[in-house]
Amino acid sequence: MRKITRREMLQTSALAGSASAVSWFGIRAGQAAPATTNPATTPVPTGSYSYFTTAEAAFVDAAIGRLIPADELGPGAREASVAIFIDRQLVGSYGRADTWYMQGPWKTGAPEQGYQLRLTPAQLYRVAIEGVNKYCRQHFGDKTFAELAADEQDKVLHGLESGAIELAAAPAKEFFNMLWQNTGEGYFADPMYGGNRAFAGWKLVGFPGPRYNYINEIEQYGKPYPLPPVGLKGRSGSDGGKD
Repeated sequence: MRKITRREMLQTSALAGSASAVSWFGIRAGQAAPATTNPATTPVPTGSYSYFTTAEAAFVDAAIGRLIPADELGPGAREASVAIFIDRQLVGSYGRADTWYMQGPWKTGAPEQGYQLRLTPAQLYRVAIEGVNKYCRQHFGDKTFAELAADEQDKVLHGLESGAIELAAAPAKEFFNMLWQNTGEGYFADPMYGGNRAFAGWKLVGFPGPRYNYINEIEQYGKPYPLPPVGLKGRSGSDGGKD
């Protein structure tokens, strides 16, 4: 059976509109994600985060680096500044669950009923990250998640995904699903929101961005699109870019 390439899986994710369709970009497709440099050796930028503490930023930066790792096809989630995207979402309306019904009753719902926790997304990240680091210290020689080797980080992430790892203040599976969804969103969102730096996600799937129009290219069937990606703020591929 032919192995699915990372590009094909990312394209499937983008078209489906859900990060859950990807299932770890190759880890479940029969190949392990490439082992990158231990995240603990790469300093987390200071002064860039509005919500995450240093420890929380280190966790998220390391985790997204395993969910969407850099490889021969291009940058991964870390290089695309997805941690910044998630941080900005959590400090805003999404993180506060401003538009969600959060009044209870707090009962265990069916998966198709969606989010059922009393914790807002920002609260879920905070208590879950603390719980994951506590688990790692207990089982990996007093190391936090960000200090683990790549294969150890993968083991922990799979444990969260399956629910095999239990956290004291938050359900592990729900936290993993949210982290996974937000990582995919940050990798493919317009760079103006902090992620997809240098159009890393768009370049990988061949998306040219929201240009004004494509009149001259509409009937150029079978020909590659010649222009570089452009975001809502221009062509720099950063949140402060100008056209």
